[in-house]
Amino acid sequence: MCGRFFVTSSPETFREAYGYDDRPNFPARHNVAPTQPVAVVTSEHGRRRFVLMRWGFLPAWVKDPDDFPLVINARIETAAEKPSFRNALRYRRCVFLADGFYEWRRGGPRGQAPYAIRRADGRPMALAGLWETWSSRDGSEIDTAAIVTCGANGLLAAIHERMPAILSPEAVDQWLDMRDVDAGRASALCRPAPEAWLSLAPASRQVNDVRHDAADLLRPDEDAPAPPPPERPSEAQGSLF
Repeated sequence: MCGRFFVTSSPETFREAYGYDDRPNFPARHNVAPTQPVAVVTSEHGRRRFVLMRWGFLPAWVKDPDDFPLVINARIETAAEKPSFRNALRYRRCVFLADGFYEWRRGGPRGQAPYAIRRADGRPMALAGLWETWSSRDGSEIDTAAIVTCGANGLLAAIHERMPAILSPEAVDQWLDMRDVDAGRASALCRPAPEAWLSLAPASRQVNDVRHDAADLLRPDEDAPAPPPPERPSEAQGSLF
């Protein structure tokens, strides 16, 4: 899964990367957590937009959000079948603005050090997402979103069996093309990213507390463990089924 990520590039870097006309000004965020506002890129009638949404997907048919679990991730393997995501996969795809994400090693001790995963080339990391507008009984609306996940590649499989679906620039164009790219073709874009795309390094344990949001979260603690060696691709893929 993906439960925390960070946004450190300048607003102009993201604008150039995704080609929207909006000119938002926003600060760096080093510990983005569920239920917080997140920036995403959408496409409306062929025009890309910068939009703020709540990280926590609410299907339109939900009557009371207090009775619905917090959904921050959508598994691409089942998104086309799930009532919660089926229409969003077809009509409401987005890209989360991010430079990387955090992951914790599965089966480790409580309070363990997290790892920060970035693009090795320093570019923004295009995280595939799905969004939906939820309307309350009083008529107010809130845009909500979830990060799409897929099976981990060999690098990430050493710490977790899942990872966000990271899109290439070409795949971003297709993912945001709801007119010509159907749900099946869109789903095929969400596959484990090549290991060469990514770097993995220990981060500070302070990221465990959502109250901490500073650049030093991306620096490891003095006693941080070394990153584990990648698993062989066959082992990583075999863990999915």
